[in-house]
Amino acid sequence: QVQLVESGGGLVQPGGSLRLSCVASGSIFRFVAMGWYRQAPGKQRELVAAIIRGGSTNYADSVKGRFTISRDNAKNTVSLHMNSLKPEDTAVYYCKAQGAAELVGQDFWGRGTQVTVSS
Repeated sequence: QVQLVESGGGLVQPGGSLRLSCVASGSIFRFVAMGWYRQAPGKQRELVAAIIRGGSTNYADSVKGRFTISRDNAKNTVSLHMNSLKPEDTAVYYCKAQGAAELVGQDFWGRGTQVTVSS
């Protein structure tokens, strides 16, 4: 079974930076895409950033130019580098993996990590 474990959340002041990491149990080549989603209180979960197996990326308009998604295949890790954080970035951030090959059609989620941007 696939497990995704997020880390790196915390409390940061506006304008600050954080780096979130998502470690998968096993090779991330098993996934056609991996991404970060977030859910703020009272709001729906939304896509923040995604990276496709071929390496292309896409971002929510609200984070373009501030967040960068990357992956380390050797460490089975996908990271989200967040700069110039704003209070509206406050949310629980979740890692998601979309299965390929023998995992096709399956989506896997981590338990989430809290990010709070406040002075």
